[in-house]
Amino acid sequence: MIVILITKDNFSLIFTSDKHLQQAVAKLPYLLGITVLLNSVQPVISGVAIGGGWQAMVAYINLGCYYIFGHPLGHLLGYTAKLGVSMICGTALQTLLLLFVLYKTNWNNEMEQATNRMRKWGGEDITAENGAQTA
Repeated sequence: MIVILITKDNFSLIFTSDKHLQQAVAKLPYLLGITVLLNSVQPVISGVAIGGGWQAMVAYINLGCYYIFGHPLGHLLGYTAKLGVSMICGTALQTLLLLFVLYKTNWNNEMEQATNRMRKWGGEDITAENGAQTA
């Protein structure tokens, strides 16, 4: 995003030598920068939430953000208002919702649950093993 914003007038030289196209691309660096940022952060946050065992919640957030919010708003802005903006609003909403979920998570509680699962499913008593090592 930073590279795109710094090189906004010359970024299109990588892809085209047409002056008219270069001028058109120079008008879009902020939208492109935001798109790159959101599409970089959103998969990471989604992966953290899925890895945390919240697959169903992430699925509902995806469905709501893209199909209930993003698609209709993208259609309205892109075709009705002729602004050409599409699904980036859905990605932005999904990123914000997942950030909120991760922010509100009690990570100490999550760690305790993971430790209990390891004790139960690992077949070993972790506390007994740790106590034997320290003695």
